[in-house]
Amino acid sequence: MQFTTSIKNNYEFRNIYKKGSFYSNKYLVAYKIPNNLNSNKLGICVSKKVGNSVTRSRVTRLIKESYRLLETNLSVGWDIVIVARVVSAQSNYHDINKALNQLLYKHKILEKKEGKI
Repeated sequence: MQFTTSIKNNYEFRNIYKKGSFYSNKYLVAYKIPNNLNSNKLGICVSKKVGNSVTRSRVTRLIKESYRLLETNLSVGWDIVIVARVVSAQSNYHDINKALNQLLYKHKILEKKEGKI
């Protein structure tokens, strides 16, 4: 079983934005950079543009849950930052899950594709 830690420090986010590769879609943007560890580190960024605190917390929870369910199919050794776009405020769990699935597959972090995308 893998254990994912959180990215909390601003310098870590800036490093991933600056040096990492990224893919985006309608709902999310995903950045990645190798971390040379036996686990992944996840950071989630939901700006105030997305909505009020209730909306931002909801979007964060949807992203965390989607990631948690995919975690067993992910390769390890990555720092991953997921940035929510404004459109994600009106999305449901299935939209976020599909978007995250698609981005992690594009990054070649997701080892097997979950369902149809």
